[in-house]
Amino acid sequence: MKKDYTILVPTMLPVHFTMAMSVFRANGYNTVLLENKGDAVKNAGLKYVHNDTCYPAQVVIGQMIDAIENGGYDKHKIALLITQTGGGCRASNYISLLRKALEKAGYGYIPVLSLNISGLDNALKLTLPMLKRLMYAVSVGDLLMCLGNQTRPYENEPGSTDELIDYWTNRCSAALCDKKVSYDIMEDLMKKIIEDFEELPRTVTDKPKVGIVGEIFVKFSPLGNNDLEAFLHSQGAEVVMGGLLDFCMYCIYNYIVDAKLYGMGKIKAFFCKKVYSYLLEKQLDIINLIRGMSRFNPPGDFAHTVSLTKGFIGLGAKMGEGWLLTAEIIELIESGVKNVICAQPFGCLPNHIVGKGMMKRIKEAYPDVNLVAIDYDAGASRVNQENRIKLMLANSMEKNNKIITQEQNRETVIVE
Repeated sequence: MKKDYTILVPTMLPVHFTMAMSVFRANGYNTVLLENKGDAVKNAGLKYVHNDTCYPAQVVIGQMIDAIENGGYDKHKIALLITQTGGGCRASNYISLLRKALEKAGYGYIPVLSLNISGLDNALKLTLPMLKRLMYAVSVGDLLMCLGNQTRPYENEPGSTDELIDYWTNRCSAALCDKKVSYDIMEDLMKKIIEDFEELPRTVTDKPKVGIVGEIFVKFSPLGNNDLEAFLHSQGAEVVMGGLLDFCMYCIYNYIVDAKLYGMGKIKAFFCKKVYSYLLEKQLDIINLIRGMSRFNPPGDFAHTVSLTKGFIGLGAKMGEGWLLTAEIIELIESGVKNVICAQPFGCLPNHIVGKGMMKRIKEAYPDVNLVAIDYDAGASRVNQENRIKLMLANSMEKNNKIITQEQNRETVIVE
């Protein structure tokens, strides 16, 4: 089927996923990253997925069905690919919801594949070389996202940051098509990426930094969060957020925690420790490259992120984004980001517990933090969401002006 079938893949992180698609194509899979969006996608999701189901499921399944019906594909020569973490979140059951929606829409004959490393369902076979190159795609994607967010608000020429991101996305995608690509080659490319961003003309001014955390899909996906990053940039803010590699390490680290807490899966935990150490080493490589070659702020290392849970939440809380979400909020605050948006699907129980449910405890420890939870749902008003964010930014500016005034008064007293 690889020769004749086109595999449709829903979008979450456009840059990361574009590079990942090149890995699949190099291994004979004709993958297409879906770019359809708008009301048609959400309406398709609401039509074929129960309205009490997770909002990300509605959006992802709606995007696939809309693509089947309006994308011009041969309906008898396409397959669908969806990820599964294997955790307790309902996201692991999206594949069942997708099949049910396809039956309801009259497309029950379309094959559905699962992308996971847990041996679930009808999994797409991933070889070790493929997994390595997918890791390269995630690492480079995180680097481009990190540098892009620190450059875009300050660029002298509007659009220059996105042009540079597109250039390097295409160049790295071409490199990842080579099955013999090594980490040394990708590291050289990452060095050149940092050099290019460091040389990009920009004027650094005082702009509020806004962190984004939350359920993984609405945190990252422009389709799922109504272009949240673009909106924050339009309001003169700098976006700060953790990368996809952190979530990958979180999923792997949880197997290690299970072995410690419950004595289960010790053999799996042994191999997960090896993988975790490898990924952490590569993340530290990127952090050191950014620190040594530029003035940009590097992302936090995952080992430090884990340590931030102490006194706040146990590592056994791992449904959905679990303890990682709480840790990311604290990490943002400690790095100087005092404004944090928790993006959550309406009714997402894990997210409400480890995100919104932890806000009181976090505010007790950090009284000056500006936390706001934004619910995303097919019936939620985009205007209300954006107005709440505007209010948060206005409060931030008011606090900042008070601090500046106090410092000026203090300097005046010292001079006198």
